Amino acid sequence: MNLHQLSQNLNILARKVGAFIKHEAENFDRSKVEMKGFNNLVSYVDKQAEEQLVEGLRILLPEAGFITEEETDNTKGDRYNWIVDPLDGTTNFTHGLPAYSVSVGLMDGDEVVLGVVYEPNRDECFWAYKGGGAFCNDKQIKVSEAPALKDSLIATGFPYYDFGLTQLYLQVLGGFMGKSHGVRRYGSAALDLAYVAIGRFEGFFEYNLNAWDVAGGAIIVQEAGGKLSKFTAGGDYVFGREIVASNGHIHQEMLDTIAEHWKSAAS
Repeated sequence: MNLHQLSQNLNILARKVGAFIKHEAENFDRSKVEMKGFNNLVSYVDKQAEEQLVEGLRILLPEAGFITEEETDNTKGDRYNWIVDPLDGTTNFTHGLPAYSVSVGLMDGDEVVLGVVYEPNRDECFWAYKGGGAFCNDKQIKVSEAPALKDSLIATGFPYYDFGLTQLYLQVLGGFMGKSHGVRRYGSAALDLAYVAIGRFEGFFEYNLNAWDVAGGAIIVQEAGGKLSKFTAGGDYVFGREIVASNGHIHQEMLDTIAEHWKSAAS
């Protein structure tokens, strides 16, 4: 498989779908929003964008299966599987906030080998494949060189339907607020990861995530020289429901800060 050529074709597809999303955002009617669950929003834009992605991805790699957020196609492939989030940041989108993205990752067995995150409002396409480096549009990108947490800007995401660990999470946030340049909540995990890869954030952490939230962005961080894990070192951060991503230099400090308040939640 030629991962470089596949990534170029995927970039074209992600840009096409992103253009559709941006066009629909111009006159979006919030009355068309549906509720999959409490605070779990979906619209016709999510569904149609995913249909376009799945149709295009079937052409790019016919033997691959799918893991999709809106369940357009969840037929598992024997070796390859696309992990698709057609609109990461739906709540931002429905409220007219220009912070959302198209995110796609490709798994070869248990490993993500290719990822694309496209942000249509800034026309930034972040992409990477295993061993090929990480890029934003045509420019190679690297993580920040900030050496310590005290020099860093951190991103996170807040729980929006499972509030059982809210108090512990707020304590973790407090820990980061007191040790860093600040904490940002952007509203799209895929973009948070892409922004770690390009050095806008030094680190990102969040729990209660799904594979489609992180698969595309995770390999971009990795290929940009960053580090990934669960809230403890190692672990399956794609399917493990939690992730820590960093520039590598501050990773242990991030894990230590989380552990100060989060260890009781894991018991």
